[in-house]
Amino acid sequence: MIQVIQAQNVTLAYLKKKFALYKSEDEQFFTEWFDSIPENSELEKQYLDRVKNNYLNVLENAPLLEEAVKLVVLSPLLDLAGFYRPPFYIATEESVEISESFIIDNEVTTEDTKEIIKGKIDVLVLQDRLWLLIIESKRSSFSLAKAIPQALTYMLANPQPDRPTYSLVMNGEDFQFIKLIKQDKLMYALSDRFTLYRRENELYKVLNILKKIGQVLN
Repeated sequence: MIQVIQAQNVTLAYLKKKFALYKSEDEQFFTEWFDSIPENSELEKQYLDRVKNNYLNVLENAPLLEEAVKLVVLSPLLDLAGFYRPPFYIATEESVEISESFIIDNEVTTEDTKEIIKGKIDVLVLQDRLWLLIIESKRSSFSLAKAIPQALTYMLANPQPDRPTYSLVMNGEDFQFIKLIKQDKLMYALSDRFTLYRRENELYKVLNILKKIGQVLN
């Protein structure tokens, strides 16, 4: 009998036990978020200041739900980072289905699988139909810690295991990047967490890192 697990219900403990997922503490494992990242122009900084102000102003009136976060914050970031231009293109609400056999052999054999994880990716950036960057947006009241296992679940479905997969988990006001590599072992690492509630506009750093990841994947 096959048990279906929804991706939003997956925990880090489950991923570590089911897929031997390992968190790297080596700073050199995930240097893309801080090493040699591109600079922003003054015009980009001015635009990001407006994005931050827009978000905070809208949030004063009502809690921002997922679609509003995409519209107010995520879309401008993707535009400035170049993900609306070739060789990248956007696909939304992509279905994902993974099992232990998929992770190990890159193919799903349901006859031998007791558990299958299913879910839908909010926003997926693809290049040549390969999953390269996944961006998750959650309700602004949700902790990023709850979204990270779901993002890792989707990243595990990367069909090209010899290439790293990156993710940006966000809730509108907080942002964190993830890197996953599927080679000898499944390893991931997290960037620092960035927030809009500091005096400095940390969207500058978020855009810097998105640009860097775009260069790595291009």
